[in-house]
Amino acid sequence: MNKISAAITAVQGYVPERILTNADLEKMVDTNDEWITSRTGIKERRMAAKGEALSDFGVKIVEGICEKRGISPLEIDMIVVGTITGDYRFPSSANVICDKAGCTNAWGFDLSAACSGFLYALDIGRVYIENQTHKKVIVIGADVMSSIINYEDRATCIIFGDGGGGVLLEANDEGYGIQDTILRSDGSGREYLLQSIGGSKEPITKENVGSPGQFVYQEGQTVFKNAVRNMADVAAEIMERNKLSSEDVDWLVPHQANLRIIDATANRMGLDKERVMVNIQKFGNTTAGTIPLCLWEWEDKLKKGDNLVLASFGGGFTWGSIYLKWAY
Repeated sequence: MNKISAAITAVQGYVPERILTNADLEKMVDTNDEWITSRTGIKERRMAAKGEALSDFGVKIVEGICEKRGISPLEIDMIVVGTITGDYRFPSSANVICDKAGCTNAWGFDLSAACSGFLYALDIGRVYIENQTHKKVIVIGADVMSSIINYEDRATCIIFGDGGGGVLLEANDEGYGIQDTILRSDGSGREYLLQSIGGSKEPITKENVGSPGQFVYQEGQTVFKNAVRNMADVAAEIMERNKLSSEDVDWLVPHQANLRIIDATANRMGLDKERVMVNIQKFGNTTAGTIPLCLWEWEDKLKKGDNLVLASFGGGFTWGSIYLKWAY
C-alpha cells in the first residue's frame, strides 16, 4: 500500500465587500499613499461589515468548498480554524461554524498562532488525514483584524485587513499533498507584536477600556528584521531538506505582511517574481488569512503535481514553512 498523504482537494476564499484605500486612510491619520505603498506594497484592504464576525467568513468558506467539491456539509469530519479574532473568547469559532454551516457531524477548534495560524492548522489537519481517522478536514485561516486595530495608530492601521480562506484536506496515495513541514516559535518576541489587554494577564476593566493596549501594537523594525530572516531561512531550509532547487519550486505562497519581506524570501529561494503569489496590494495583511487567499486567487493557475512552498512569520513570534504537491 502506498503512503497516505494529506492533499488539498478544494480551496475557497472570502473577503468583505467594503474597501478601505490608502486615500481613505490619508483622511484618518497622518500618512499618504506613496508612504504606505513604498514601505508595504499595500494599496487597499477589505473591512468587515457592521456585525460581520469571523464565523460568517468561515460559513462562506465552508459553503464554497462543499459546492466546489460536490459534497454535503454532513461529510465534513473536522474543522480547524487559525485565527486571533474569533467571535468570542469561547466557544471557538470552529464550533460556531460547524453549527451555522450545517457540519453537524464535525468537531473542531480554533488555533492561535497569529499570521502563522493557517500553517499551524494545516499541519494539524494533515495528521488526522494521514492517520486515517478522518476523511475530510477543512482548515481555515481568517481574521477580522479591524476588530482589534486602532484607526488612529498609523503604524498598524495601514497594514491590516479582513478576510480569509480555507482548504479541504483528503487522503491521497499517489504522492501528492503535504510532503514536509517545519514550524517554529519563539515566545521572547511577544513584546514586539501583541494585543496586551483582554487576556488573563490584564483583563478588560472600566479603567483600561479604550487604552492603546486594547488594540494591536507592533514595533515595526524589530518585527521586520525577524520576519525577513526567519521566513527566508525556513523557506530555504525546507528546500534543502527536500533537495529542491529553485527550478523545482513552481510557486512560493508567502504570508502577505510586507512586500519587502516577500521579495527577500523569494530572493533567498532563487525564485523570480513570476513564481511568487502576491496580492498584498489588494487585501493587505489579513493575518492567518493571507496564504489561503493566495491559493484561492491562483487556483486556476495551479497544475496537478506543482511544487508549492508555503511560508509565514507572525506574532509570538511564530513562523514556518510547508512543502506540498498540488493534487488537482
